[in-house]
Amino acid sequence: MTPPGSDPTSRSTTPSGLPVGDLLATGPVTSGDDIPVSVLAVGAHPDDIEFGCGATLARWAAQGCRLDFLVLTDGSKGTWDPAADPATLAATRTAECEAAAAVLAGASRASVTHLGAVDGELEDTPATREAICRVLRTVRPEVVFVHDPWRRYRLHPDHRTAGFAVLGAVVAARDPHFFPTQGLAPHRPRRLYLFEPDLPNHVEDATGYEQAKVDALWCHTSQHRSTMGAPADGDDHPSGTSPREAFAAKVATQLAAHGALVGLPSGEAFHRIDAV
Repeated sequence: MTPPGSDPTSRSTTPSGLPVGDLLATGPVTSGDDIPVSVLAVGAHPDDIEFGCGATLARWAAQGCRLDFLVLTDGSKGTWDPAADPATLAATRTAECEAAAAVLAGASRASVTHLGAVDGELEDTPATREAICRVLRTVRPEVVFVHDPWRRYRLHPDHRTAGFAVLGAVVAARDPHFFPTQGLAPHRPRRLYLFEPDLPNHVEDATGYEQAKVDALWCHTSQHRSTMGAPADGDDHPSGTSPREAFAAKVATQLAAHGALVGLPSGEAFHRIDAV
């Protein structure tokens, strides 16, 4: 485990400690952080959190970590069906999100906040950052998960925007002169984990929690054919393999690739930021 405040992948071997930052340098990928008391996981869409850090959240929740979820858009464009009603789809995806969060949290406490921005139209504005800042100062998480906004060749604008907006809100939440009319005390998370990382520098062990990740993702029934690429019943798929089993195999393959970075059989990779 890397000592708090250090980051061997994103900092040089002789860190200056200056706010302008140091030269990027490749380095070891760490694993095995202590279990935080509380987490805020933020996703652009109703299923992004489960894809990005579902197994880690399930493992931490099983060890007593409190989970809070923040979903920034309504998911109303998340279908390939041109005849689908966006309002109906948004309501469906909200219910799916609530069910998935309950799967990951298990017996632990979990809450889900929906910011309600229109899918595909999320903007990193002062109003967006103020809304996220309010959530940060209210739930006061020790750790924050969100999309890595610097991932190269990313197509979906909401993922980039979510990452930048949350990082901007983290800065706002920690500093008292941002949004003082909220009447809420500043809050500084201890660590940030960027999922879908462009430059992974940390892996959390997912061993034993692969099924929880799959179970949570499978709650998003509206996404089986599109985002998840799961064949529908009656479609061609390997003999004896159900659509759910085929999807679970894809998840297992990715978790194995992430875990291999640090010699684990299964893991979730992140870019961890300690200097918050």
